[in-house]
Amino acid sequence: MFKSLPFEPREIKATEARLQAIYDAAALGLKGDSLALAAGMLPTEYRRLCQMDPLAAMAEAKGRADSESEAANQLRLAARNGDTKASLAILQHVHGWVAKQQVQVDIQQQISITAALQEANARVIEGRALSDTPAALAYDTAPSPTRAAPALTAEYATTDL
Repeated sequence: MFKSLPFEPREIKATEARLQAIYDAAALGLKGDSLALAAGMLPTEYRRLCQMDPLAAMAEAKGRADSESEAANQLRLAARNGDTKASLAILQHVHGWVAKQQVQVDIQQQISITAALQEANARVIEGRALSDTPAALAYDTAPSPTRAAPALTAEYATTDL
């Protein structure tokens, strides 16, 4: 005997309590699935709710904006009260200040042309001038004692002009 399990789909509506839960989770900095679970919904339910009711997405955006505004006010108050780290953080993150990445060294040096030529001549290897044709390609026609002159065969000796 089979018993049927009662199945009742959860109805998702943007109630005031649900929107407040989304707002609170977004204010904490949660995103995506973590935000949905913290707000008491399954991730699929949260995505469906955002598609069906734009107030859910607005509650998330408002929670993020209010949280960012509160943190910025705290940082601004700290900077006004003399906290140099807070001031530096504002300058770096809000105004785009960055530390220099390179050290600039200025050394003025004048080079004498004659001294440069003397150094260049000292570096040149003295040697003899070679012909433009490499030795392997040059054909020596003078007979040498170790090499016999090529003999002409009958095939090469007769030419038709």
